Amino acid sequence: MFIVATAMPINMGVIAFVGAFLVGTIVFSMETKAIMSGYPAELFLTLVGITFLFAQAQNNGTIDWLVRLAVRAVGGRIAAIPWVMFAVTALLTSVGAVSPAAVAIIAPIALGFAAKYKINPLMMGLLVIHGAQGGGFSPISIYGGITNKVVMEAGLPISPLTTAFTSLGVNLAVSIILFFVFGGAKLMRQEMPKAGAGIRPMTPFTPPVAVAAQGPQIYGDAENETGSEERLTAQRSTAAVGAVGNGGPGSGLGTGDIDLHAGPTFHQMFTVVGLVALAVLTLLYKLDIGFVALTIGLLISILSPQVQKRAIGQVSWPEIMLIVGVSTYVGVMQKMGTITWVGESVASLTSPLTVALLLLFVGAIVSAFASSTAVLGSLIPLAVPFLASGTGVDAIGFIAAMAVASTIVDVSPFSTNGALVLASAQGIDRDVFLRQLMIYGGIVTLVAPIVVWLLFVVL
Repeated sequence: MFIVATAMPINMGVIAFVGAFLVGTIVFSMETKAIMSGYPAELFLTLVGITFLFAQAQNNGTIDWLVRLAVRAVGGRIAAIPWVMFAVTALLTSVGAVSPAAVAIIAPIALGFAAKYKINPLMMGLLVIHGAQGGGFSPISIYGGITNKVVMEAGLPISPLTTAFTSLGVNLAVSIILFFVFGGAKLMRQEMPKAGAGIRPMTPFTPPVAVAAQGPQIYGDAENETGSEERLTAQRSTAAVGAVGNGGPGSGLGTGDIDLHAGPTFHQMFTVVGLVALAVLTLLYKLDIGFVALTIGLLISILSPQVQKRAIGQVSWPEIMLIVGVSTYVGVMQKMGTITWVGESVASLTSPLTVALLLLFVGAIVSAFASSTAVLGSLIPLAVPFLASGTGVDAIGFIAAMAVASTIVDVSPFSTNGALVLASAQGIDRDVFLRQLMIYGGIVTLVAPIVVWLLFVVL
């Protein structure tokens, strides 16, 4: 699957769906209903709802306005913005937000800022994910609650704060490295341009010729086409709806200029209220984020149907196809018992340190494609026999290592967090961005288990 999709310009999701069908039917004699039971309907709805809603927010200028507020909040220090995003997502997950929900809310705003001020989008997206994972093991968080419950039920020694601070420390350390590798030092020397300075978007828009929406959308160009339409609308509207990347008609600012003090329009205020409602309804009332996002997106569309008509074309359909296809194939492997077989085979080895390392690898690899929650709930019990048999492997250290190894890999574009960042990126070549996420995700999957094994199990 990976080889074919890399060698040929074929969507990996298509290959994965075919693979799930062939393997499930021929190898395991599964019925179609059983194969499709692994289809991640909730993830599909989340990706569609979030990208649709934030396409609306981008089209009517809300993202630009929020970016201006963020710049003012940090005193114009652009280098501080990635760390604000890291801290906010860490705070959200530490107080109980599901990691994908926190990333879904913050990533589009963070990547909108990255596109506006030429911050490396890979660095920005990765800091958002690592922030979410860094705060994910507090005693009152989702991951922390699951892990601590499994450990207590197994009768193993437990230290919730050790796991929490281990996850935060490792993700913070990785984020610091990423910040400087991807241009953080340059950002620290960069001054905030004043209004009229002429900062332009990362990818200049094509000439503003409005084209009626018709036929299949060319997804890579959807944002540019929408931007052109919004600019024309802004020129004709005194309300400045859709003034993307400028100060609005009559502001005196040229294309790409920045006015940090420009006020919001009615549509932008309504959209912000919708985003706040999204956070409240999903984080406090635990409603499905996909359904809520689609509902708010629909309300925004009703307010300005002509301006927002291209939002559905801006939904990241190719990326969604890729993610749900791979997830369906992984679901077939889980039903076949492949993943359980690998875990049990590893746990049956004689060397405790080797067992610990291989279990960490299994956790990292499986979690890169499947649910981190499921991995934590299934692999920790597999480790109970050798942890409880007096082999010398510290249970608290191993649990902390497993927590990090099974969640830090969520930067993979095949995990929910990685998929949300991929779908939220703006002004970039998505194929290139996908490859970058795949390479980084592969490196983390191979390196993280070894590092945490050495730090928390061996030493």
